[in-house]
Amino acid sequence: MVKLTIFFRRPADILAFEDHFAHRHVPLIAAMPGVVRTSVSRALGAPRGEPPYYLIHDVYFADMAALNYALNSAQGRAAGADLMMFARDIVSLMFAEVWGEDPFETARAGQAAPQADRAPDVAATNVQQAAPSEAAASATAADSPPTTPTAS
Repeated sequence: MVKLTIFFRRPADILAFEDHFAHRHVPLIAAMPGVVRTSVSRALGAPRGEPPYYLIHDVYFADMAALNYALNSAQGRAAGADLMMFARDIVSLMFAEVWGEDPFETARAGQAAPQADRAPDVAATNVQQAAPSEAAASATAADSPPTTPTAS
């Protein structure tokens, strides 16, 4: 998945910008072919003063071919013309590859689950109970459940 990210710096007239963005521009973006989903983020602040962007609009597509097709379609050209008409001096655009909904998903997928989180191996446990000598010969200490001594 890829996305077109549209960064808007703080407009001089916030009310006029918000009205045009919501009632004119967003419907034009939504009409583009191949749009999978969109999201809009309004900056609340930044660690050091004012954030560089007022609004960020993400438009998601299946792949770059779908994004390029959408931008070159009649609807994409209309959205681009509208963008340049109302936000030319305050807008920047970028294309990005999307890894997943959770940005840490890829990192976590490579980590092994801790031993305590693993489900017990029921088949191995049943084999150990049925034939302790065979199970002991094939199992290692790491994957064997603790044994309790029994009185004879």
